[in-house]
Amino acid sequence: MASLITGILLIVSFILFIIFAMRGGNLTVGFFVMAIVWTIIGLIPLHIAIKEIFTDPVLNYGKTALYIILGSWFGRVLVDTGIAGSISRRTQKVGGKAPVLATILIAIITALIFSSAYGVGSAIAVGVILFPIMFSMGVPKKVAVSVFTMSIGAAMYINPVLFNQFTVFFKGVTWGDHYLRFGFVAMAVQMVVVVAMILFYGPKIRNGKPIIVEAEGDQPTKEVNPITYVLPVIPVLLSIFFKWDAIPALLIATILAFAMTGNMKSYRNFVGMMNSTAKTAIGDIAGLLIMLLILTMFQSAAVHTMGQFTNLFKSIIPNSHLFLIIMMMIIAPLSYFRGPLMLYGAGAATAAIFTATGMFPAYFLYGLMVVPSMMAISADITQSWNLWSVEYAKLETKTFLLTGLPWAWIATILNLGAVYFLL
Repeated sequence: MASLITGILLIVSFILFIIFAMRGGNLTVGFFVMAIVWTIIGLIPLHIAIKEIFTDPVLNYGKTALYIILGSWFGRVLVDTGIAGSISRRTQKVGGKAPVLATILIAIITALIFSSAYGVGSAIAVGVILFPIMFSMGVPKKVAVSVFTMSIGAAMYINPVLFNQFTVFFKGVTWGDHYLRFGFVAMAVQMVVVVAMILFYGPKIRNGKPIIVEAEGDQPTKEVNPITYVLPVIPVLLSIFFKWDAIPALLIATILAFAMTGNMKSYRNFVGMMNSTAKTAIGDIAGLLIMLLILTMFQSAAVHTMGQFTNLFKSIIPNSHLFLIIMMMIIAPLSYFRGPLMLYGAGAATAAIFTATGMFPAYFLYGLMVVPSMMAISADITQSWNLWSVEYAKLETKTFLLTGLPWAWIATILNLGAVYFLL
C-alpha cells in the first residue's frame, strides 16, 4: 500500500511539473521544488538527502560549469574581436548574385561557429550580424529565423559544452570517438535538412523583398585575417585529433583569437578586452548555471526515489531498442514547451526513470533522449536564443513553430535512426 501511495504521488507531481514547465514556469524554481517534493515522497533520510541530493551533485558539477563558462566566453570573443562579423560580411558578398547559395553558406558558418561557442549571449551577438545580412538579401523572416536556430541546433550535437551538460543524466557517457562518430553524423544529417529547407524556399528567397536593418552600434566592423576563420572549429579539432579535454581546447582557441586579431599587442588593451568579454559572457549564462546546479539536485532526488520502483518500470517499459526508437520518432514533439522529452524540462524525470531501470546501455539512452531535446533546441520557442530570434525578427510565434517543426521533426526521425545503428 505504501508503494502504491508513493507511486501515485510521484505521478501526480510529475504531471504537475510537466504542466508547469509547458506553461512557461521558471525551471530553476520548478526543479528545486521537485527535488524537495521527491525527496519527501521517497522518504529519503535527511542526512542522506543533505549530502547525496543537495550537496555532492552540485559540487561534482563544477567541471561542467567551467565548460559552460569557457564556451560562452569563446563565443563572445569570436564576436568582439571581429572574427564572426568578418566571416559574415564576406559571405554577404555572395548574396547579391546568389542569395540561396549565400543563405546556405550562412547556415554552414553558423554551425561551425557554434560547434564550440555556446550560450544565448553568443547567439545574440552572432544573430545581430547574420539576420541583417539575410534580410538584406531578401530571405523571408520565417526562413531566416529557422535557418539560424536549426543550424545552431545541428552544431550542438558536437558542441563539447552542451555534451557535458547532458552527461549529468547518463553516467558512463564520455566525450570520445564512440560518441563523436554519432555526433558528426547527426550534425551532418540536420545540416542536410537545413539545406533542403533553404532549397525548398529557394523561389521565395530569390524573389524576396530586401529589408535593410540597421546594424548594432557596438558590433565590430573591422576585417581580420582570413586565417582566423578556422578558429571556431579549433576546439573540436583539438579534442578529436589530440584527445584534448574541452577546457584547454576552448582556452587555447580563445587566446589564439586574441593574438591573431591584434588584441595582445598592448598589455593594457589585452587585459581590458579579456575582462570585458569574460564579464559579458558570464553574465549571459549566469541564470543558466544556477538552473543547471539546481537540476543536479532534482536528478539525484529522482534517481534515489525511482530506485524503489525499478522492478515496476522494468515490467512496463518495452525492452526492444527498435520499438523505443520508433515510438520516439512519433512522439518527438513532446520535447516542445519543456515537455517530458526535453532534458532541460520535464524530460529530466523521464531520463531518471529510464536510467533507474538499468535496461539499456548509457549511450543508447543518451541518444534516445538527446535527439528529441535537440529538436526543441532547434525549433521550440522556449529555447532562449530561439525566443530572442523570433522577437528580433518581429515574427509571430505560430509562424516560427509551423515553419521549423516539420523540418526539425524530419531531422529528428533520421537522427533517431542513427542512434539505433551507431549507439
